[in-house]
Amino acid sequence: MTDTFQGCCLCGAVKYQLSSLPKALSHCHCRQCRKSHGAAFASYGSVLRSDLRIVQGAGNLQSYRSSETVLRQFCGQCGSSLFWSRDQGEYADWISIALGTLDTPFTADKQKHIQVAFKASWYEIQDNWPQEP
Repeated sequence: MTDTFQGCCLCGAVKYQLSSLPKALSHCHCRQCRKSHGAAFASYGSVLRSDLRIVQGAGNLQSYRSSETVLRQFCGQCGSSLFWSRDQGEYADWISIALGTLDTPFTADKQKHIQVAFKASWYEIQDNWPQEP
């Protein structure tokens, strides 16, 4: 398996590199993630902030504070959701990567669905990954 992982937004204006495998893979069904991605859920994996490097287009990266402690980042050119992070608390050193923006293939042994109490009424989860309310 590779040591680095490449990713970018839809238009390619923002390109990034991860120097570690994303951990804590989750499919979030909360209202904010559904709205942010325009989909039934958003899939994320987390890395230490120090393991994320923006290699191109840092000036195109836009931010939106979706709650008091959560910052979402997206491409200002095409609108692709790229990252979210907390700036306070236990996980302030971590950043979550929108997995659909990764270009380097990888496999994950563990995944989970979170915030399933808020899932889209028209979507049924049909895999066997754990589910958290």
